[in-house]
Amino acid sequence: MSKVARFHQTGGPEVIQLDDMELTAPKADEVLININTIGLNRAEVMFRSGQYLETPELPARLGYEASGIIEQLGSNVSQFNIGDKVNVIPAFSMNQYGTYAEKAVLPVHAIVKQPANVSDIEAAAIWMQYLTAWGALVDIGQLSAGQTLLIPAASSSVGLAAIQIANQVGAIPVAITRTPAKKALLEQYGAKHVIVSETDKITEQVQLITNGKGADMVFDPVAGPAINELADACGRFAQLFIYGVLDTEATPFPLLAALSKGLTVRGYTLFEFTQDAQRLHRGIDFINTGLASGHLKPVIAKTFTLDNIVAAHQYMESNQQIGKIVVTTNNA
Repeated sequence: MSKVARFHQTGGPEVIQLDDMELTAPKADEVLININTIGLNRAEVMFRSGQYLETPELPARLGYEASGIIEQLGSNVSQFNIGDKVNVIPAFSMNQYGTYAEKAVLPVHAIVKQPANVSDIEAAAIWMQYLTAWGALVDIGQLSAGQTLLIPAASSSVGLAAIQIANQVGAIPVAITRTPAKKALLEQYGAKHVIVSETDKITEQVQLITNGKGADMVFDPVAGPAINELADACGRFAQLFIYGVLDTEATPFPLLAALSKGLTVRGYTLFEFTQDAQRLHRGIDFINTGLASGHLKPVIAKTFTLDNIVAAHQYMESNQQIGKIVVTTNNA
């Protein structure tokens, strides 16, 4: 028996409930994990509210990330042992699996050994944020030393991961935030420049920062009408990645900027490569190297218990956090 957080209808945080569920034994390519900590992601908020890339099959589970200990192995699993401390990476559909639970059966392709010298709290805050940023910035975008990266919604866990990865490869991370309240912390967490969009004109500030060249890359989870200003801030042959739709208004295509600058505008999610074993392992290796060197360090905003999962989602929707929200279970 395990407590499992599910929702039986879409809606606000209050639709999440804890159900006591009997667990089935893991199938051949699955493992059963005693979960210690769970990382919360904006994707789960959108899935719960019916605004995500896939429609929830009710009653639906939640959760892409966790840390825990393997309790049982499927018959085909040989790369792990019972008792191994492992992490769950986002490489599955929440209509099939979920991590908001005391125990969960999960696919072995979504399991990695927990990195050394990382706490259980930090371990729940690694893989979604760093893999998402790595896939666009490094694997596809080939971000390199000296290039300028614009990061809207920079105080999110993925935004902070992008700042750290940019610094790891020697690029120049420019954080964009709506209000000045988060400016000092973004600088503390590695942003070389911070643009406050409520008071600063993004294009003007980027021109000053880049000596008139414009940005080389944009990593944007917001979309909406602001995409035009981001495109205007780009330099020639820049890449503009859109990996979210936090602004639900229609997103125009910045045609004039694309034509005049040779701008590439690209939709992106990390699920492009999480089913590609070679690319996924390249990302895992990059992240493990960054964690070991100290370039990558998860930023924890706040922790909640699983019994308070509704409050955790309410806090995420308040947009007060800087970094990752982590939930602990009774196993921790």
